[in-house]
Amino acid sequence: MNSKINSVLIANRGEIARRIIRSCRDMGIRTVAVYSDADSGSPHVREADSAIRLPGAAPKDTYLRGDLLVAAARRAGADAVHPGYGFLSENADFARQCEDAGLVFVGPTSTTIELMGDKLRSKALMNDVGVPVLQGFDLTNLTTEEVADRANQIGFPLLVKASAGGGGRGMRIVNQPAEVADAVASAKREALSAFGDETVFLERYLVNPRHIEVQVFADAHDNIVSLFERECSIQRRHQKIVEESPSTAVDEPLRKRLGEAAVATARAADYRGAGTVEFVIAEDGSFYFLEMNTRLQVEHAVTEAVTGLDLVRLQLRVARGEALPPEVLAPTMTGHAIEVRVYAEDPPNGFLPTSGTVEFFRAPDHAGLRVDSGIETGSVISTYYDPMLAKFIAYAPVRQEAAALLAIALRETQIDGVTTNIGLLASILEDEDFLAGATTTSFLDNHAALVANSSFAADDVVARRALAAALIRQAQTRDAAVVQQTIPSGWRNNPSNRGGSGNSQTRVFALDEREVRVDYALDPSTATVTIDHGAHIEGFGELRILGLTVDTAELEMDGLLTCYRVVQAGSRVFVHDRFGSTTFDEAERFPTTDSRASRGSLVAPMPGSVRRLLVAAGAAVGVGEPLLILEAMKMEHTVTSPVDGVVAEVLVAAGAQVEAGAVLVVMREE
Repeated sequence: MNSKINSVLIANRGEIARRIIRSCRDMGIRTVAVYSDADSGSPHVREADSAIRLPGAAPKDTYLRGDLLVAAARRAGADAVHPGYGFLSENADFARQCEDAGLVFVGPTSTTIELMGDKLRSKALMNDVGVPVLQGFDLTNLTTEEVADRANQIGFPLLVKASAGGGGRGMRIVNQPAEVADAVASAKREALSAFGDETVFLERYLVNPRHIEVQVFADAHDNIVSLFERECSIQRRHQKIVEESPSTAVDEPLRKRLGEAAVATARAADYRGAGTVEFVIAEDGSFYFLEMNTRLQVEHAVTEAVTGLDLVRLQLRVARGEALPPEVLAPTMTGHAIEVRVYAEDPPNGFLPTSGTVEFFRAPDHAGLRVDSGIETGSVISTYYDPMLAKFIAYAPVRQEAAALLAIALRETQIDGVTTNIGLLASILEDEDFLAGATTTSFLDNHAALVANSSFAADDVVARRALAAALIRQAQTRDAAVVQQTIPSGWRNNPSNRGGSGNSQTRVFALDEREVRVDYALDPSTATVTIDHGAHIEGFGELRILGLTVDTAELEMDGLLTCYRVVQAGSRVFVHDRFGSTTFDEAERFPTTDSRASRGSLVAPMPGSVRRLLVAAGAAVGVGEPLLILEAMKMEHTVTSPVDGVVAEVLVAAGAQVEAGAVLVVMREE
């Protein structure tokens, strides 16, 4: 029986909400957005046909409130609810609330979600139908001693995993018995915060496997089909950052076996709609069922690229009761697609999430490139939600071309105001091991230099960008001048005390902890850049200024013409060329004395909330001992003592919101 869907409430935010809106609009279906107070200016709110406010900012008060979402759908007169991914997309209670309210839930039934969302029950079911699974144990109601016994039975390393989890949350790798108790407690807290369910289990952990998943689709007419595999092995914190299809590790015989196992999984679960069956492939070629995600995946776009199918449109058609069309029942795969996830995070600094205002956002427009983003210039990146900003997807006839296209696009992208992982993603795509298809879940561990150097640029590149920034800043200064706009700022008619001409200028920037000093003159055009009081980088060949505006510079150095673009936000200067970007902090001409944190102060490495205090003033602690736990963007971060010493002061309380750089604890070294 077909259901009427004229209007869909999208129970989500950001990039996926915008993605769903696009397909709904193509199908003539009206959309209703929901938004928290923190998302009132989000693009998805304006792009929907109507929008309803969810008072508050934290997920538990807004996007995780099924009752508010159902009430919003009723109020808007929606026929259906699309959950997107994350939040309540795999919550059986929410699906049941929609069903009870007479709303079409765009996804499988609540019964199926409940079955496959319980990773312990789903693994038992897979074992019954002959799909290989990894050994594991439920920890519910077990004592500390019993947990330790189960861990020893599995052996090390092992994985603590949230039963209701996903996206790497509520997961901990344990390498030795002494780590089990803390890992279980931490995983439980994170799972409860992210999913409202603290159930965790132990599972055998494969070292250096491939993470392969299969996209399945099923309708209510007994049709179930595999839409081929995606490889998602390159991860950080067990969360994917690079996905591609097809996998370099899967040949036709293995693709057939994986597809058959995925279809068997969906059939055993009485599945409807889009789903993903996740597997790990060991080094010997054996594969094991991990879980089934009963929703659309973040990486669904790579499957769309190689099959030519619109998976959101198919979700809506199946939700209306239609049978899968012929092109889905006999799918084909051509070319190669790679997707990367752009996050607001700092890879060299432990992938800590970042926040702030996007001062400028621009992505290139290339054939074969697709950008699904949840941001625009002016977007505020808060600490309340997942830090993913956008997805970049490249499609080409062969893998090497897709990787090259995507790397170039990332280098050309401007996201100013927030630290991101763009540099790391581009470096991965250019890496020889990646291009050779040598991708496993240990890829980043084995390529630590890529992470450490992801925001690094050579001194000569920094120097050229600093010179461009200095010239553009002068153009901005003269443009803002009330009189004598043609005279360079700071000009005087006597020679400078450095022996230069009257139009010799100086700009001083900071790059991380280094000073970058630019001395230049415009007639004739000369320049010297000094980085951190080191050797001069000068000459640049013949410096020719071919174009100069308040935000761009066309400079010819050593006979090479390069175009630069600058975005200014307060004292921060973001400089871009075709090969990447550098962010400078412009030094004040007349700096005031700043108040620095006292010696021994431990500051917040990121904005967030104080989840737990683990020490009190007067406590003696050893180096590496946990002092408190911060939570930001649904992830936990433990602040540890850098010394053997005594806690002199604790300056925050549990539950407090803190900004990056706020003093948390003051230590007194023994």
